Amino acid sequence: MENQIYPCLWFDGQAQEAAQFYCSVFKNSKIITDNQMVVTFELNGKKFMGLNGGPEFKFNEAVSFVVDCETQEDIDHYWSKLTSDGGSEGRCGWLTDKFGVSWQIVPTILPKLLSDPNKAENVMEVYSRMKKFDIKALENA
Repeated sequence: MENQIYPCLWFDGQAQEAAQFYCSVFKNSKIITDNQMVVTFELNGKKFMGLNGGPEFKFNEAVSFVVDCETQEDIDHYWSKLTSDGGSEGRCGWLTDKFGVSWQIVPTILPKLLSDPNKAENVMEVYSRMKKFDIKALENA
């Protein structure tokens, strides 16, 4: 069996709350194990670990999780849920949730639009002004 690789997220006493929150945001998600120190959970079949490590370390944008979205409805869903209750909007599809974890909510069509030599420059100009991505605006760029 091949070794699994999965992220461990360091929280200041909020690992269980965060795991429950993330499982409510992403379909096909569940908490696997839970004790006072560590909670393991799956989001869309991907394993994560939450550790109640204390206040020593904080999240920053150096690490983010990318969520590929086929539809505007998916973008709107993840954006709304992950910025709720104290999360904040960033630019170009980036956001920070209420726990300080950074996410990129990205339309799957973006690489195709950026690889079109007739559209790429206009698409970059349009998306550089966006917070949450708008697929129609990108397609019309």
